[in-house]
Amino acid sequence: MKPSLRLLLPGCAVLVAAGAATGCAATDGLAAGEPAPSVSVQPRPESVWPAWTRGSDSAPGAEASTHQPPPEPLKGLPRIGTDAVKDLRDLDVRTVLRADPRTRPYADQPVTDRPGPAGLRPPRYADLSGDGQPELLVAADTESGRTLLAVFAARAGRVYTVLLTGGRQVAVETLGQDLVLRSLCTDGAQQAVRFHWDGVRMITVSDEKKYGSAATQPMPSPTHSKSGKSGTSGDGGSEGDSGGDGPR
Repeated sequence: MKPSLRLLLPGCAVLVAAGAATGCAATDGLAAGEPAPSVSVQPRPESVWPAWTRGSDSAPGAEASTHQPPPEPLKGLPRIGTDAVKDLRDLDVRTVLRADPRTRPYADQPVTDRPGPAGLRPPRYADLSGDGQPELLVAADTESGRTLLAVFAARAGRVYTVLLTGGRQVAVETLGQDLVLRSLCTDGAQQAVRFHWDGVRMITVSDEKKYGSAATQPMPSPTHSKSGKSGTSGDGGSEGDSGGDGPR
């Protein structure tokens, strides 16, 4: 797993080393004649379903952790990696949804290509685990205004549900190999939850909220939190494959 980045919250004090005042050499600077390191290009958010993406979003929130057993392979699906089924793109999306009891109720919804009507958004595929194989992303919008987001991965020929979460007015982005879910909380806050592949499932690495007038401003993509633990937080942060009953 990639090293986490520390999330600096507004209002936190920043301590500045007084090396120059004491005559000590700075430990985090460059020595005379030392070349500056190259600057790495940071990934930019890319919308998964552009029509559902809005110009609103969130700021620092909190994360809650929970320990879960590894996800179980879904039953009744053909093996992945054969001539007939090379990867998840060769599977029928509705068949995959029916294989997990938690997503089965959404399998027969009509496909929708625009925000508003209840239904399944067109399936999307993205390599979130970094192994070169696409994961399957499915979003189901319900009549209540909530959305179920499910991510399925293929491992050793079997299919697993590696993320099951949801929220209201959901927009989804990829940020490098991470996934960002932006949603509206019941208290009016805008929330952004960032998920990262931990080798087994997608886990929450940051959960940020923005309240009041700040919630109407575009929110930057959340950074990795210090701990990178899995968890469930707010309306949009249901973690890993523990999505419970999904949207209501």
